[in-house]
Amino acid sequence: MLSVRGLTKVYGGRPVVNQVSFDLQPGTVTAFLGPNGAGKSTTLRMICGLTVPTAGEARIGGRPFTAWRNPCYAVGALLDASATHPGRTGRGQLRMAARLAGLPPRRVDEVLDMVGLTGFANRRIATYSLGLRQRVALAHALLADPPLLLLDEPINGLDPDGIRAIRGLLRMHAARGGTVLLSSHLLSEVDQTADRVLVINGGRIVADGPMDMLTSTTDRCLVRAKDMNQLAEVLRWAGIEVQPRPDGFLLACAGVEQVSDVTFEAGIRLLGLREEQRNLEDVFFQLTEGTPG
Repeated sequence: MLSVRGLTKVYGGRPVVNQVSFDLQPGTVTAFLGPNGAGKSTTLRMICGLTVPTAGEARIGGRPFTAWRNPCYAVGALLDASATHPGRTGRGQLRMAARLAGLPPRRVDEVLDMVGLTGFANRRIATYSLGLRQRVALAHALLADPPLLLLDEPINGLDPDGIRAIRGLLRMHAARGGTVLLSSHLLSEVDQTADRVLVINGGRIVADGPMDMLTSTTDRCLVRAKDMNQLAEVLRWAGIEVQPRPDGFLLACAGVEQVSDVTFEAGIRLLGLREEQRNLEDVFFQLTEGTPG
């Protein structure tokens, strides 16, 4: 659905985005993560034709964004929630966008309901909170029911109910075969929403993979047995450092296969053995450590 090849943007002789490449497939939600200034927003703007790349290209459905006669049918973008007329109502803003896209007026009411904005639709945008402006911008992105959604901080300013609703909406879009690329600083929320993670740091992609692959470790595991003292003693005797955890497991500084072999030879019957799962926050800070936030 989206193919990015070698996207590069240089400002003042310094590359702020450097040879970024990735592909997005239908039916997926991908989190685009990185510290402030890492190049996320610039990459999204180049994909949408708002910033001209120094090198490389992005294709949506096989063609550049600017080559689509009516791009809103191919991609819905939320890049700046403040890009609305403060004097218009939420419904008025969306009706104007629907007319420009050739969409029937009933579609406006449909997307207002989808983002939970129906009760505020006739109020002027100038009176909206940040969360309500986010909902207007998301409704705008959804108007033409495009297959691809590009969302920059879509849950910024939303309350917990709003976050949960948007999470469900994005998962539903993917379940229908759509594709979502979203950036967010709320890592705990991304952890519950995305299938895949792209991490950009210093303008380069430093990690790309399924969520479970990035958060699992192969050199540490969790292990439990009926006799935990014996288990710890055997592992330490084999040169494996262990650390008790409050959930009743031992954290062993070795891979699953090594721990399995050691305990099997010692005749210890295990009650549980699995790779340690790190949370997304741990992974993120490991990959971006030492960069300004």
